[in-house]
Amino acid sequence: MRPFLALLLFTVCALAACKKDSFITSPDAQLRTSEEKITFDTVFTSVGSVTKFFRIYNSNDQKLRISSVKLAGGASSAFKINADGFKGPEINNLEMEAGDSMYVFVSVRIDPAGGTLPFVVQDSISITYNGKTDWVQLEAWGQNANFLRGRKLTGNVVWDNRLPFVILDGLLIDTTATLTIEKGTKVYLHADAPFIVDGTLKVMGEHFDSTRVQFTGDRLDEPYKSFPGSWPGIYFRGSSRNSELNFVTIANAFQGVVVEKPSINTNPKLVLNGCIIDNVYDVGILGLQTSIEARNCVVSNCGKNIILAYGGNYNFNHCTVAAFSNSYILHKEPVLQVTNFVKEGTGFLTADLTAVFRNSIFWGEGGSVDDEVFVGKQGNTAFDVSFANCLWRVTNVPANTTRTNILSNVDPRFDTVDNQKRLYNFRLQTGSPAINAGMITSVLTDITGKPRTGSPDLGAYEH
Repeated sequence: MRPFLALLLFTVCALAACKKDSFITSPDAQLRTSEEKITFDTVFTSVGSVTKFFRIYNSNDQKLRISSVKLAGGASSAFKINADGFKGPEINNLEMEAGDSMYVFVSVRIDPAGGTLPFVVQDSISITYNGKTDWVQLEAWGQNANFLRGRKLTGNVVWDNRLPFVILDGLLIDTTATLTIEKGTKVYLHADAPFIVDGTLKVMGEHFDSTRVQFTGDRLDEPYKSFPGSWPGIYFRGSSRNSELNFVTIANAFQGVVVEKPSINTNPKLVLNGCIIDNVYDVGILGLQTSIEARNCVVSNCGKNIILAYGGNYNFNHCTVAAFSNSYILHKEPVLQVTNFVKEGTGFLTADLTAVFRNSIFWGEGGSVDDEVFVGKQGNTAFDVSFANCLWRVTNVPANTTRTNILSNVDPRFDTVDNQKRLYNFRLQTGSPAINAGMITSVLTDITGKPRTGSPDLGAYEH
């Protein structure tokens, strides 16, 4: 009996092993994919896209042979696939162990002949096994664009809004050049692409959402499209002059706007009108011994919102400057820092400073900053810093300043602040202390074009 039992046990084990090593051929076999649809956000033509992937899972207790993983559009498809290390458009006879999975990688390149408007490109991937077929849908939004790589602009140049502009390797406006950007234009910049102004930049946006001019990074896929530090920023260097940004949104830069050295004439070196500077990794506005006029501007959720250092001439009216800690940037610095100096070694370089702030809000939350406004003075240079009809959050009132009609440490009651979802609306709620708390100036409308009647509200938005 013992030899018979041993033979029987060997036979059972052998049959079990054969079953485990054999392929399941039943039409009842099941595969599972991690995604039913792969979507690519706006992909600029001739640039291509990032690569996305999904996984195929063999949930059966036996090996399974996939007859094919195939792009329905074949070799002419805008999409490319790679399954289990093999390039498409069709990959055949892929074997999967029981309980195993494989990766399918997908990329897309949009045909530049697609026209001027955004368009959608679609295809699908078929996964055929045991006489049945599963599908994964593919979708990409594409758009033609003007591509400028390492470009130096000379003379008078005009950009219109028919196609967006994609900047690679940086752009320089020469000392004698003027670039005019018309309303509604979108400018996308690569991670290696600073926007440098040695001449004149005039951005002529208007207050409607559709007519604002936008500067942001060129990664428009999730999650990268919202990352701060996605592109370097806009830099107005020493020779730049008579520049103005009207109704411009600057988002996700490393540094938003940097302006250096005094104006070469009696005009401000830069005028900011109705601008939104948001989600900037380092500093939203950095002025170094220069001249800036800003009105109806929002500077929000930057590592350091505004720094005006080493003196200069500044006039800020009806601006909302606010910062809240979120998953991208922690609020650790005052939203406004104004000094007449910069450090050099163990000493300081100083210059004359005049700075006027009217009808503005300087606010931050998170518990890590006691004084949202810091004013610093060194030496004996001319020094005149004044705040009139402003709301701020401070524990220690900034020294060496003139202050009139200040609302201290009272919540401005912004419309929406959701740090977890990173949703912010800096309009004022009904009952905000900032309503009707302003002084009448030459700024007669708000950032949205709404008239400021009677006693105006503080900040960029009229309630």
